[in-house]
Amino acid sequence: MSDLVVIEFSDEQTAFDMRAELAKMQKEYLIKMEDVVVVTKNEKGKVKLHQAVNLTAAGAVGGSFWGMLIGMIFLNPLLGAAMGAGAGALAGKLKDIGISDEFMKELAANLTEGTSALFILIREATADKVLPRLQEKGFKGKVLQTSLSVDREEELRKIIEK
Repeated sequence: MSDLVVIEFSDEQTAFDMRAELAKMQKEYLIKMEDVVVVTKNEKGKVKLHQAVNLTAAGAVGGSFWGMLIGMIFLNPLLGAAMGAGAGALAGKLKDIGISDEFMKELAANLTEGTSALFILIREATADKVLPRLQEKGFKGKVLQTSLSVDREEELRKIIEK
């Protein structure tokens, strides 16, 4: 079962920095994340989701490959690639994996202008290594929501909310 953690930061950059650090830890097999998204709210109140994976681009690439392959069968690979890229991009744009975009936008509506939040969907984590590393890096924010156990949430709050 996965755990959701949402942390608010007083600026826009800290969420990106923490996401980069978590990505490093994932490469070191200290944490497995299903999804990690930075949400920013600018001075005008506009909310923007910064997904780690661009599904539209990935869909376009996959669609163009399959479209070209099918186009080769029907002797028009360029037309097939173009149609496949368009269909793949549309499918990628409509696809929502991991944390629900609607949920993130609803929660981000309550953020203060000029701040950010980091939404993390954690499949597994070695907490006794991940939490001290976050503390060492000095990330400071406010834990908005988690599905962690009470003990784990308290540990996280001690590190993040100092």
